Amino acid sequence: MNIRKYLIVLLLLGIRFGLQAQDDLLAMLEEEQSDRTILTEATFKGTRVINGHSIETRKAGVMDFIISHRFGTLDGGGYELFGLDNAMIRIGLEYAPTDRLYIGLGRSSFEKTYDGFVKYRLLRQSTGNKEVPVSITWLSSLSIKTLKDPVNEPTFVEKMASTHQVLMARKMNQNLSLQLMPSWVHKNFIGTEDNQNDAFALGLGGRMKLSQRVAIVAEYYHQFAKINDNMLNPIAIGVDIETGGHVFQLQLTNATAMIPKGFITETSNDFFENQIHFGFNISRTFQLKY
Repeated sequence: MNIRKYLIVLLLLGIRFGLQAQDDLLAMLEEEQSDRTILTEATFKGTRVINGHSIETRKAGVMDFIISHRFGTLDGGGYELFGLDNAMIRIGLEYAPTDRLYIGLGRSSFEKTYDGFVKYRLLRQSTGNKEVPVSITWLSSLSIKTLKDPVNEPTFVEKMASTHQVLMARKMNQNLSLQLMPSWVHKNFIGTEDNQNDAFALGLGGRMKLSQRVAIVAEYYHQFAKINDNMLNPIAIGVDIETGGHVFQLQLTNATAMIPKGFITETSNDFFENQIHFGFNISRTFQLKY
């Protein structure tokens, strides 16, 4: 009986010291964790919110091949198969020389436009030793419209337009991310219906995660100074689906163009009058450098 009592006492003492050692180990790990800076990952799943860019860039050595497609508007009815008889497309190739720098080139069938952009991560949201509340990325893009205009006959330089954006985002929690996008668009040439060369807009984007691979996304740009008073503010809602190396995005939007100067300043469709394009973005990622 005495031996049994001793064994029970030793067992209880072992459990007590084991739990204390575990608590000490967890405290050490928490202290070590607080000494590290933990960067926030996957604020958005891809490099686009919907039409516009997200704060995300790729890892160094990664290349993206992106196909963006916008069908005609739904108000075409059954005769136009609700827009499927008409389509605009953009094909883009993008690459990350470093973890912070991201560059890309593309060509759109809308106005036969060639475009290029540079993105650079200025700041990354983080916790731990260094807490940073938001991520900030700078975007500059340049586009050249090559659609023939026999009336105005603009020069090569006049066909160019540029867009500059500050992309500011915060991952609020594991499921919700929000992004603000102050934007400035400048066109070298303006038509007879245009007021000025410059447009200023503020974009708002968001992502709500539904599952490990599916999320709802939304995007809106409000123009404070319009180049053309007949143009409307772009609205878009969509669904992100991640499938391995692909990010497949389905969306509904009143914007026809798929580059910043186009969808911010040249959206003429009314979202609330059923002038909505169904479209998609497909992104395929390739690791070129390890």
